[in-house]
Amino acid sequence: MYIAQISIVVRDYDEAIDFYVNKLGWQLLEDTVLSEEKRWVRVAPKGARECNILLAKAKNQQELTSVGNQTGGRVGFFMHTDNFWEYYNQLVKAGVKFIRQPLEEEYGTVAVFEDLYGNLWDLIEPKNQV
Repeated sequence: MYIAQISIVVRDYDEAIDFYVNKLGWQLLEDTVLSEEKRWVRVAPKGARECNILLAKAKNQQELTSVGNQTGGRVGFFMHTDNFWEYYNQLVKAGVKFIRQPLEEEYGTVAVFEDLYGNLWDLIEPKNQV
């Protein structure tokens, strides 16, 4: 058993796709039009085999209030890499905003960045890859 998909509420499909694909370097897995207002948009890091992210466009004011604050201001998403410095430098060059600079922790190298809406992500190279 595994987690297959996580939803992130976004303001606009195309600006979210641009961020995840062009800034983070992920792949667009699917972009299917379901209606005039709704699309099924999935993205994932290149090479990801299990979990992907569904970009869900906010459809009302209540959902719009959660855009960028889906975890109450805490880091809510965690991305592992096997080459921290290469990917970190790629993100910096692409203009991704880091709010906590890289640190060496017991568990590995970590830095915190914001997505285009302000959701917080840990970028981690674990010391003991599992």
